[in-house]
Amino acid sequence: ARAPLTPEKVEFAWRTVVGPAMARATRVQLAESGTLLVRAADANWRREVEGAFPMILPRVRALLGEATVRRLLLAE
Repeated sequence: ARAPLTPEKVEFAWRTVVGPAMARATRVQLAESGTLLVRAADANWRREVEGAFPMILPRVRALLGEATVRRLLLAE
C-alpha cells in the first residue's frame, strides 16, 4: 500500500486477488475518484465478477490501501 500507485500495481493487485483465469478475462482501471472500473470479456465473466465483488473489494483494499479503492464498478 505504501508503494507509488501505478496502473501496473493496480493490475498486479487485481490479478493477485481474483486469480489468473478471471484476470485474463477482465481489464481494470482505477479512476481518480477511487472507482475501480472492471471490464469483462463477456456476459458470463460479468456475472462471475459481479457475484465476487463482496469478496474482491476488501482484498483489493488490503493491497492498495483502504482509501485508494472506494468501490468497484462493472464498465460496459
